[in-house]
Amino acid sequence: MSFYDVHESERPGAPTVLLSSGLGGTAGYWTPQLAALKRFRVITYDQAGTGRNKRQLPDDHSIAAMADEILAVLNATKTGKAHIVGHALGGLAGLDLAIRHPDRVCSLTVVNGWAKAHAQTKRCFELRLMLLKHEGPAAYVKAQPIFLYPADWLAKNAERAAQEEAHGLAHFQGEDTLRRRISALLAFDATPHLAAMRLPTLISAARDDVLVPCSMSEQLAAAIPGAILDIAPWGAHAINVTQPDVFNAALLAFLDDA
Repeated sequence: MSFYDVHESERPGAPTVLLSSGLGGTAGYWTPQLAALKRFRVITYDQAGTGRNKRQLPDDHSIAAMADEILAVLNATKTGKAHIVGHALGGLAGLDLAIRHPDRVCSLTVVNGWAKAHAQTKRCFELRLMLLKHEGPAAYVKAQPIFLYPADWLAKNAERAAQEEAHGLAHFQGEDTLRRRISALLAFDATPHLAAMRLPTLISAARDDVLVPCSMSEQLAAAIPGAILDIAPWGAHAINVTQPDVFNAALLAFLDDA
């Protein structure tokens, strides 16, 4: 399993934080968090079908399979338990893992995630898939920042966005892979299991997320006993990238108490 990275802490015996990315799927998404988490042992990884782990996915690929992949990474790195931090799709995988294997999870953080996909989220993904089908990967990748970042942040970071676009196109995960991963996240429904969860949980969201309305995070937090809800007024879907200091401070405060 060469698709994961272990960032060791200077502190012997430091607890482990595993970071699970969203639809992009790669470890590099969490670069803005690595320095802030240096007192932890941190695991990042490329999800099946993405980055170094690029391969064909089965037609029935699911969030449960993605949760099983997290479990496999924990086993491969000899990690008994970890704090799981997941963004969007990665948060759904974390939820599924926490529901089925709570003994492997110290705490759970879900960033701009949901228990069941909202109609707005479905609309956005339908549009993105239409772009992919009719205009191809270049149009899909070019449109992606609109769903991730606030408009003013995107305007101020045009050069960075162009670099991300070039990288995203060069390492495009493939139409079949994207369709199967999107189908998996849209089919997921954790609603029946949330009331039974008993893990420390942080639900992080941004008020201006156009892809996943923050009402989904509010409902998710309300359904999980004892969950902490943290909603930032600005930052959009990729808030850990656009507002790293704000996000990192909230995450560290939670992890210190979990």
